[in-house]
Formats: sequence, C-alpha cells, structure tokens
Amino acid sequence: MIGDAVGGANAPHRPSQGVLYGVGLGPGAPDLITLRAARLIEGAAVVAYPTLAGAESFARAIAAGLIAPEAEEIVMDVPMSVARAPAQAAYDDGAARIATVLNQGRDVVCLCEGDPFFYGSFMYLFARLSDRYRVEVVPGVTSVTACAARAGMPLAARNERLTVLPGPLPEDELRARIDGAESVVIMKVGRHLPKIRAVIDGLGLTDQAVYVERATLAEELVLPLSEAPVRAPYFSMILLTKGADPWL
Repeated sequence: MIGDAVGGANAPHRPSQGVLYGVGLGPGAPDLITLRAARLIEGAAVVAYPTLAGAESFARAIAAGLIAPEAEEIVMDVPMSVARAPAQAAYDDGAARIATVLNQGRDVVCLCEGDPFFYGSFMYLFARLSDRYRVEVVPGVTSVTACAARAGMPLAARNERLTVLPGPLPEDELRARIDGAESVVIMKVGRHLPKIRAVIDGLGLTDQAVYVERATLAEELVLPLSEAPVRAPYFSMILLTKGADPWL
C-alpha cells in the first residue's frame, strides 16, 4: 500500500482492502500540485481519472510527469449530456472497477482537477465507495484561488462574504444573488457568458468584473469583463468585487 500520507479516514475497512485516494491536482499548472499529492501519484500502482466524452483527460495531463510508466490506469469516460443518467452510469461503472482493485488489497489514486470536494468529480466516487472502503482526500489549489491570484484580485477580507455561483443558474437567480452579494465568483462560464455579461451589465457592475480563462496554463487570459471574448471555454471564470477595497 502507498501508506498513510494523508489523514482523515472515514469508514471502517478490512486490512486486506486497499485505500482510495482522491487527489486534488490544482487548476492546471503541474507545479501547483502539492508535495503530498505528487508523492502519492509517483508511488501509485493504479491511477484512475475521468475523461469527458472521449476527449483526452485534463486531470491526467496535469499529472502526466508523475505517473509511473507501468501504472495501471482506470479511465472513466463521462458522456457530455445535460441528462444526469449517462454520467451517473459512468461513475457507477468507474466505482465498480475501482472497488475490484481495492478488494485485491491494492490502493487506487484518483486524479481530480482543482480540489476533489470543490465542484470536483471525485465526490461522485466518494458517495459510492466511502461507506465500504477507506477513502482519503488530498485537497488541491482551487480554480477560484488560482484565478484570484492571476488577476491580482483579493476576494475577501475581514468579515466580507464571498459568494460562489455556477454560470448555468437561471438569469433571474443570478441577478438576485449577485445583487445581494459583496464579492462574487462565477464559475462554469462557458456558453453562459452572454447571459452572465448581460446580468452584470444590467446591475452596473461591468467595470468591477474580471474575466479569467484557463488560469495558470499557457493559454491563460486575464481581462476586464468588458474586453472578454465573445465565446468562453468551460474553464473560465468571472470575479467581481463591489465597493472600496476592504484590505486597505
């Protein structure tokens, strides 16, 4: 077994079973992988990771330099669909294959972009396996903190509240939540960018918003929202703060 590099075991497990590690990889730059995560990946005999609709795995690409050539790989292909059933079936299948390895007494290191418990795909495996196996979670640098750092934009200080919103929310709900917030992060922008821009512009807050695309990667863009491109990839985010700088 890899060893007890991470604390926080949740469920009783038989000594003969392996341990499942959910490892956060950060936002994309390989040198933002934590030392703990790197140690686990380098020592892994079995790694698991999701792909999206048959495309190359972003998670695997981040960790590629750490994965041993002889490591066994469990690939979970998640269909791109608004329906929940196909994705749920993919995670059911992935969990079953991981369970087979754990029952053999071998550990599995599951790769997760960002942080496993912050909009992370690993939480779906955790829900399926944590009542039967020991599961350890290694936190990663979140896309929120990475985007704030790249934009040079502190998000919260003292008693200020930070609101994190998903871009697919309905327009009316986005407007109400942004209007009632202090600092706002809008994730999963992608095809919802026109709607989000219209909401922010309608609230008179465009000049206080920053657009960040593919943070920490070579293709990174950091722009005022007013200068953002017409189309946005899935890995894009909008940061918005109101009023005077609270950290001064």
